[in-house]
Amino acid sequence: MKRKIDIFSKGIPVIDIFAGPGGLGEGFTSLTNEKGERIFDIALSIEKDPFARQTLKLRSFLRQFPHGQFPKEYYSILREKKPLEDLYKLYKKESDIADHEAWQAELGKTPDKEIDKRIAESLKGKKEWILIGGPPCQAYSLVGRSRRQETQLDPDKDERVYLYQQYLRIIAEHKPLIFVMENVKGLLSAEVKKSPVFEKILNDLTDPEKAIKGIKRNEFSRSGYNIYSLVREPRGLNLDGSPEYEHSDFVIKAEDYGIPQTRHRVILLGIRKDFDVKPKTLTKVNKKVNVKDVIEDLPRLRSGVSKNDDSFENWLSTIRNINKPGTIQNKSKSFKAQIENSIANIKNPRSGRGEYFIPSTKEINIYKEWFSDRNIGGVLNHQTRSHIEEDIRRYFFCACFANEFNRSPKLSDFPKMLLPDHVNIGIGVSDNHFGDRFRVQLPNEPSKTITSHISKDGHYYIHYDATQCRSLTVREAARIQTFPDNYFFCGPRTQQFHQVGNAVPPLLAKQIAIIVYDIIFKI
Repeated sequence: MKRKIDIFSKGIPVIDIFAGPGGLGEGFTSLTNEKGERIFDIALSIEKDPFARQTLKLRSFLRQFPHGQFPKEYYSILREKKPLEDLYKLYKKESDIADHEAWQAELGKTPDKEIDKRIAESLKGKKEWILIGGPPCQAYSLVGRSRRQETQLDPDKDERVYLYQQYLRIIAEHKPLIFVMENVKGLLSAEVKKSPVFEKILNDLTDPEKAIKGIKRNEFSRSGYNIYSLVREPRGLNLDGSPEYEHSDFVIKAEDYGIPQTRHRVILLGIRKDFDVKPKTLTKVNKKVNVKDVIEDLPRLRSGVSKNDDSFENWLSTIRNINKPGTIQNKSKSFKAQIENSIANIKNPRSGRGEYFIPSTKEINIYKEWFSDRNIGGVLNHQTRSHIEEDIRRYFFCACFANEFNRSPKLSDFPKMLLPDHVNIGIGVSDNHFGDRFRVQLPNEPSKTITSHISKDGHYYIHYDATQCRSLTVREAARIQTFPDNYFFCGPRTQQFHQVGNAVPPLLAKQIAIIVYDIIFKI
């Protein structure tokens, strides 16, 4: 049965839970109609992290203005590093709306009644709306489970295992027309008490009212949901008429859809069964977008030197020490030449280690309309970290190695004098167990996945340019995640990295939003 729904004057309501810094929400709200009006409206975003919530509030504040028409004071406040409160005081009405929309609350701990009240208030009686979000995924992560040496997840030790049930409860209670749920690929193989987690999640999402007891009934009760893949057509129909898939069909490989990283995530599209609509699938790009495509135009920087004089001269001297006797003596002549040439080409970057704001007139050459905002007048969130001298030399070695051999080195490729002094380093060298703990992002390939681990150190995110000898900045990570350049991340740099790493790439989210809108248009 097909039904006609209202296209609301302010946009189709969206509730964003486990919102992070708003990657999914940014993608949905970037979609506009022929008049330039936003098609989707974030009615409420829920996030527990206070810094991510500040970022959400700022972005919500900016959405109170017409698309592409941010107040000029926004740019001047960022350039001059003034408090955002100065901006909010100038536009109190818009600030108050944003303050209410971006709600700091923790699903699973904030009482359900309070959550339900805020959702109901935000929807203002509208029956047709969209739920988006990604329950915390660290419990299911393959890397995390490997580090913890877990074959079975234990919900008694890690409450994140069943946080998806908060997502499920909201679906059961409030019955959105459509939901989009994102999680890590490791979800497919995760088990609790030898029972596959993903199988249970699929079954629960198909019939949320059955899975969650005590749910109030309404006109949509027991209609349930059909769960669709966004990357392939159903393989057939199950006995109950629902679409049939293999579990791997729900994995989206972001690099296939124009995102400059090999981010592989499970994304589920649920459509309420009283709407008989089959969605389209994402369209693959003809050519993958590489790291260099999205960060080469950004100002050149150098890393900082920790525990010592942080000057260009000392930094350069630290790098040159890689040539001291015994360090790379067993390497080939061509690789030694690569080292020598890279050292010879090092110059003191005009922007040093970067700033909160760096004036710049350069623009990105790809997705220019998506990334660029000339009103900024430069680059935000582009500052480097400090590293110990040993790591600076390792980063330099790694970048030179990648330029020479077109791959990131394993620990077994390192000269003995550059190996970290770790207890388990021998295992990494002999059998490559976590042997890639220093990883260069190759310029002519999509980046490896940007994760929240980037907030801890830069070892997995080494810049390909040896003459900069550093890890990626927040802005470079944000570019790889496809956040627009005017997207400012609040909080200390560590928290900014954490936000970027936890997000869904907004440009991928926009492609999903187009599919969701197409579903609504068909109704």
